[in-house]
Amino acid sequence: MKTSAERYALLGRLLNAATSLSRLAIWVAGALTLASALYITADIITRKFFSFALGGSDELSGYAFAISISWALAFATLQRANIRIDALYQLLPARVCALLDWVALVGLAVFAIYLTWYAGDVAALSWERNATANTVMATPLWIPQFLWVIGLIWLCIVLALMLIRSSIALVTGDIDTVRAICGIRSTQEEAAEEAEAGVRMVKGDA
Repeated sequence: MKTSAERYALLGRLLNAATSLSRLAIWVAGALTLASALYITADIITRKFFSFALGGSDELSGYAFAISISWALAFATLQRANIRIDALYQLLPARVCALLDWVALVGLAVFAIYLTWYAGDVAALSWERNATANTVMATPLWIPQFLWVIGLIWLCIVLALMLIRSSIALVTGDIDTVRAICGIRSTQEEAAEEAEAGVRMVKGDA
């Protein structure tokens, strides 16, 4: 008899692929944030010691921050890094917790869809009107806005995959899978992850 993982292997592969792509996205987002910090530093140094400014550091860092955040959301969701209040949650039966996990994921998906919809409208309006930033750089606003929206669209795709798989698991009574996809991270999971990170650091030092 096939296990749940074997029966829904395609969804599992899709979620694994989504995790890999989301991990790549956070590296890009991190690089963008680092580049922004370096540019701000260079701008400060040139202002202080050479009496001229590179210009646009505040504007570009704002764009970088917004884009980086949106591109990191999918990975944070896959890793269940979003904060939820669990004071009563820990006292409830496993099946009730699984249902609440699923409801929480649905609520997050609804919010993400609305946010992406209106963000897309903003970007499309900037494109249609050829809107530019009210700054010296006069950046076409659709460029950072569309990059921002791409991250939100990817979040919606990831949430759709998570919802499909968790919905099947909930209906079939596979509580462990529901918890693994959208449950609150336990202290044991967090401790194990920190221990693994510590081992990697020690091996790296060695």
